Amino acid sequence: MPSSKATGALLLIVSIVIIVAYNVALWLPPLSSEASIFLLKLTDSIIVIAVLAILAWIGYTLITTPPPKPIEEIEKELEKELKSITQKPQQETGQATSGS
Repeated sequence: MPSSKATGALLLIVSIVIIVAYNVALWLPPLSSEASIFLLKLTDSIIVIAVLAILAWIGYTLITTPPPKPIEEIEKELEKELKSITQKPQQETGQATSGS
């Protein structure tokens, strides 16, 4: 547990530092003229890559996931299981009475 708290603290600190550095580079006049176009292009690229990667993952999941069983087949399996469960106590009581 302590390692997850340390990881969380590290992620929090790194995120805050990156947020501050990004905004300073984007809005501070001496740096903004040189860095703003690069930062905006970088941000746009990251957003586009993230969205398309999520769409690709969804497509891959749809391709590789087997189709679900039909409801009728599931109902038949449940009925068979229910019959086997209800027949076991009857067989056990029948064996107990025949042994005495």
